[in-house]
Amino acid sequence: MADRNQTFVIVGASLAGAKAAETLRTEGFDGRVVLVGDEPVRPYERPPLSKEYLRSEKGFDDAAVHPADFYDANDIDLRLASTVTAVDPRSSEVTLATGERIRYDRLLLCTGAAPRRLDVPGADLDGVHYLRTVADADTLGRVLTAGGRVAVVGGGWIGAEVAASGRQLGADVALIEMASVPLERVLGRQVGEIYRELHADHGVDLHFGVGVDRLVGSSVVEGVRLADGTVVPADAVVIGVGVRPRTELADAAGLAVDNGVLCAQRLETTVPGIYAAGDVANAFHPRYGTRIRLEHWSAALHQGPAAARAMLGHDVVYDRVPYFFSDQYDLGMEYRGWAPAFDDVVFRGDPADGAFLAFWMHDGRVAAAMNANVWDAGDAIEHLLDAAGPVDVRRLVDPDVALDDVA
Repeated sequence: MADRNQTFVIVGASLAGAKAAETLRTEGFDGRVVLVGDEPVRPYERPPLSKEYLRSEKGFDDAAVHPADFYDANDIDLRLASTVTAVDPRSSEVTLATGERIRYDRLLLCTGAAPRRLDVPGADLDGVHYLRTVADADTLGRVLTAGGRVAVVGGGWIGAEVAASGRQLGADVALIEMASVPLERVLGRQVGEIYRELHADHGVDLHFGVGVDRLVGSSVVEGVRLADGTVVPADAVVIGVGVRPRTELADAAGLAVDNGVLCAQRLETTVPGIYAAGDVANAFHPRYGTRIRLEHWSAALHQGPAAARAMLGHDVVYDRVPYFFSDQYDLGMEYRGWAPAFDDVVFRGDPADGAFLAFWMHDGRVAAAMNANVWDAGDAIEHLLDAAGPVDVRRLVDPDVALDDVA
C-alpha cells in the first residue's frame, strides 16, 4: 500500500485521469497526487461535445467531471495548460514544457487520442474543423448555429452525431463516407442502413461509397471534390475520420506500443510502475482473450479507477463489457459487447417503428447487442453476453419471450 511520502503523477486531465485521481483519494491514498493536462479547463467528458454541448443545450459545468472546487478540496495538484514533454522511467521523472521535473512513485498515462488528419490537398484551408476538445466544440457550435452549408467527412460516431446536431441547428448538411452506410465498421451494413435512412429522413445530403479527392477553395474552404468528380459546396467542412492513440510519450520512454500503449489486464504497461487507461490503453481483456483498445466514454470512466487501484497495489482485473451510447435526432441507443467479427445481425422489434433491439451473433452466441429507444433491457442484455453457450435465435427475436428467459 502506498504511503503519504509517495507521489503519483497522472498525465492527462481527462475523464480517465480525473476519475483515477478521485479514486486514489477515496481509496485512502494520502500522498501527493499531480494531475497534468494540456487544456486550460478542468477535466470534462467528451460525449456531449458532439451533442448537447455542441447545440448549446448544456453548458461546460454539465460536461465537467467534477465541480470546480473538487481538486483543491481533495488536495489534488491540478496543472492545467501544462504539457508533459518526456517520461524517464530510469529516474522515475516526468518533464514539463516549462522544464520542471516531477519525480513519481507511480505514473498513469491517460494521454487519450488525437483526430486523424485528412491527407488531401486543401485540408489546411480556413473553415476546416476537427472535433476533439471543448474549444473545438465552441468554435464548431458557432459555425453550425450560423447556418449555411456544412460538409461532414466521415460517417463514424463523430461524423454522424455532428451531422445530426448540424441539422438540429438548422444547417444544410452533407455527409460523405467511403463505406456504403454510416457506422459500417462498427455496426455492420444492416444496422448502418438504419442510420442512413435516419439521416436521409432528416434532410442530410448523403454521399456514400466515395472518397474525397480534395477540398476546394483559395484561402477559405468552398467545397469538397469527391473521387467521382462531384463537388459538394460547403461554407465549412468537419473532418471525422477517426483518431489515433497519443503514444508519443510512451514510445519515447521505451514502453511497448502497438495501436496504443500495451497493458496487462491490471492496466500496467511493460515498464513496472507505469500504467495506462482510456483511449491510449491497449489492454489485455480476459473476457475476450486478447488486447483491446476502447475509444469509449465507459472505458475512460472505469479504467481510470481500475488503474488507480492497481497503482495502490490492489488485485485488479479489468474485464468490464465494452459499452457505448449515441443519440442522433430522436434515436437513442446503447451498445454492449465486442463483435469484431459476426455471422449475422438479428432484430427483436421492427427498426421502422423506432424502438428495437439488435443482436450481433457469432458462433451461435450473442457477441454484442444494441437497445435503440428501449431503456429497460440493459440487465437482460448483460446476462445474454455472459451466457456460456449458444442461444435459441427464434426465442431471442420473439418479443413474447422474456429476454431474461432467453439467457
